Amino acid sequence: MPWKQNYTISDETSLADSALRWPGGRQCCVSITVDLSQASGPAGITSADLKVSWAYFGLHEGLDLLLATLKQYGLRATFAVPAAIAAIMPERIRAIQAAGHEIAAEGLKHEDTSGMSRAEEKARMDRAVAVLTEVTGKRPEGWYCLPRQRDDFAVGTIGPNTVDLLREAGFSYLGNGLADDIPHYWVTDFDQRQSLLTMPYYYHYDDQWFCMFPLEGTGLEHPDMMFRNWAAEFRAQYRRGRQFHMTLHPQHVGWCSRLAMLEQFCQLMQEHPGLWNPTNAELAAHWRAHYPAETHLHLKPSVWRDHPGSLS
Repeated sequence: MPWKQNYTISDETSLADSALRWPGGRQCCVSITVDLSQASGPAGITSADLKVSWAYFGLHEGLDLLLATLKQYGLRATFAVPAAIAAIMPERIRAIQAAGHEIAAEGLKHEDTSGMSRAEEKARMDRAVAVLTEVTGKRPEGWYCLPRQRDDFAVGTIGPNTVDLLREAGFSYLGNGLADDIPHYWVTDFDQRQSLLTMPYYYHYDDQWFCMFPLEGTGLEHPDMMFRNWAAEFRAQYRRGRQFHMTLHPQHVGWCSRLAMLEQFCQLMQEHPGLWNPTNAELAAHWRAHYPAETHLHLKPSVWRDHPGSLS
């Protein structure tokens, strides 16, 4: 697709399978995001969100069981953590970090900032960074705008200023983008070639859409469909030598029956040699070293033309 300012985020030209190289000659990259947000909607985490039973379970027993499963299979993850959650349970967040996982930022309260002014969004971003840095002793490298179950769209919400603010704040990457199945560059200015490295996300591999969704009314579970999606995508990406990514929520996958399914999937992955399981910060460092934007972002002038009344 040709580039168009404020419409496409990149040139959308992916690397060929043959061009991908993982450390140590490994066959496939497996990355895991664990979302610790309890926000039910665009307003972000509220006191009511933290009082419901599934949120309490997710931040306690569900999280314990998920961490134990990751440890059992020697897997590391990037935890997307709203600053409000880090402030509530700082010792817990430090323990997750000490276990070898990455702590990344997920907003102040995992709120939708798409309608905020640039100044307000920046202030919230700065506050989130300050809280997470104080809790972990390390400035977060990644930022997430993951979807919430009551969002209108299952892709997360990015404001018109978000990526530029992340660039200016020195973030290494944005944690969720749908333009590719491997890391790619989110371009904010064609002429200046300004961009931010972005990690892949796709809701077909996000547990929250298969475990009691919607939360109210006719909520149904489809864990068998989720396992089918995971397995099919992993096998395909392994065969091609690309990347498999999944997103987990302790309040959803942390139940014993669903953990059994996750364990089954981890066993499936273990049957495939040559997997690289980095945190997203490690993946970002590898990508910048081997596929920097200066040599691997190929933008072509737009051939699109706007017309009166066009919304394109």
